[in-house]
Amino acid sequence: MAQGGRLMKTAIITGGAGGLGRALCHELLMRGWHVVILDLPGPALDQIQELENVSAYACDLTNNAALAKVAEDIIAAQPSIDLVIYNAGITQIGFFGETSNAGHRKVFEVNYFAAISCARAFLLPLRQSKGVHLAISSVAGFSPLIKRTAYAASKHALEGFFNSLRSEEKIHGVTTLIAAPSFVATNVGKPGQLSDGIAKPGSATDAVDTMTPDAAARVILKGLDQKKAMIPVGRVAKLAWIISRLSPRLFQKLMERQIDR
Repeated sequence: MAQGGRLMKTAIITGGAGGLGRALCHELLMRGWHVVILDLPGPALDQIQELENVSAYACDLTNNAALAKVAEDIIAAQPSIDLVIYNAGITQIGFFGETSNAGHRKVFEVNYFAAISCARAFLLPLRQSKGVHLAISSVAGFSPLIKRTAYAASKHALEGFFNSLRSEEKIHGVTTLIAAPSFVATNVGKPGQLSDGIAKPGSATDAVDTMTPDAAARVILKGLDQKKAMIPVGRVAKLAWIISRLSPRLFQKLMERQIDR
């Protein structure tokens, strides 16, 4: 798509209709990008698709056939795909012994396997544009987090995948980045928790030193500008990154002391 006689870059954001995804969308729009939003159908998606230079697609990313069809439509509609932000995610809050295997698998389906399916769907377009994979992970992606066994495991897997993909796609001129926020207050005060501890991101009551979605989005895109392989988002994330690297045992003790049991 062209704007003012120049070709606009296109970014795809999964889970982009609300919270951090929406904040990232607004920041990219201000930079002159065209933004493609993938999210579940609902009022939030209906609202964001009314914005200028936004294309919105309703899709359950865990449905491989639906995702393949949507990806085909996006690739056909856009002259290039320059950035894919893997932001869609859920959490599961509760002790491992009090949650089910089904809930654990659901977290992986959304946080890990949906991201991998999207990466595969847009692999070739990103090679053609020499674009960027940007995975939204978490502090829990490189360190432990009590009462979040499934969430932490899924984010560890996500980071393992994208850290490995970085080396594979580098030869095609593609950049792969990971952003790791601590707690982003996206659903505070909302009834985010469903059955088996499954919850919307940002709805936890035991969050520590939360950031607003807008502040987190600005940090993430600054890291994108600098092509930082790992982007700790927020004061807690930066400290966690340093301490967990220097002394994993100390980090675990501090985390247990801070997070409400």
